Formats: sequence, structure tokens, C-alpha cells
Amino acid sequence: MDKPHKKLDVWKLSMELSRRIYHLTAGNPGEGKFGLVPQMRRAAVSVPSNLAKGAARSSDNEFRNFLSIARSSLSELDTQLDLSQQLGFITVESRSEVDGLLTRVDKMLYALYQLKKGIVPSK
Repeated sequence: MDKPHKKLDVWKLSMELSRRIYHLTAGNPGEGKFGLVPQMRRAAVSVPSNLAKGAARSSDNEFRNFLSIARSSLSELDTQLDLSQQLGFITVESRSEVDGLLTRVDKMLYALYQLKKGIVPSK
């Protein structure tokens, strides 16, 4: 059975982002492992998970709701990455490795939201 979310490029990219976050947080010190790391991982996994839930819905309105939640999780992850960097849990270089993915996923989520709203996004 082919699930609709697996056809979405943004789902595939957000899965890659989730994998990167898991690898990035694997070596965090004890303080990070009990606070920020689980939150970052949940936020990262929430993005493709909400895409999957939304794609399985029967209406564009419902799908847009889940796209909005996915974007919120992405913003949460961005904030947690900022804090992790400020606390020295991750380096500037490590952060920049995921920044490009974050930006791409965010733009794709926004474009898909606009498309489901009936607005064709400009390039």
C-alpha cells in the first residue's frame, strides 16, 4: 500500500532533517541529553509525522492544519538549535549543516500550504 505522504518531496526532506538531528544530538553532554535532546528529536520527528497525518486526511483544510503544525514544530526546532548552540552543546559548523535543510523544508511547507489554499506560490 503506497501512502500519499511518501510521494511528497517535503516529507522525504523532513525525514532527512530528522535523521540529521538524531546524529547531531547523539554526542551531547549529560545536561543536553535530559533536556534539549529529547525535545529537539520530538520536534524534528513531528515535522514528517504531521505531514503524514495531513496527507492522509480527506480535505485540504485538514491537510493545511497539519502543515501549519509541521511548520510550528520546525520553528520550535530552530529555537532549540539556537539554544543548543548558545549553550555550547553544538558548534556553529554543526548548526550550519542543518540550517540549509531547515530553510528548504520551511519553504516547501509554506509553498504546499499555499497550494492547498488554492494560491499558486511565486518563485
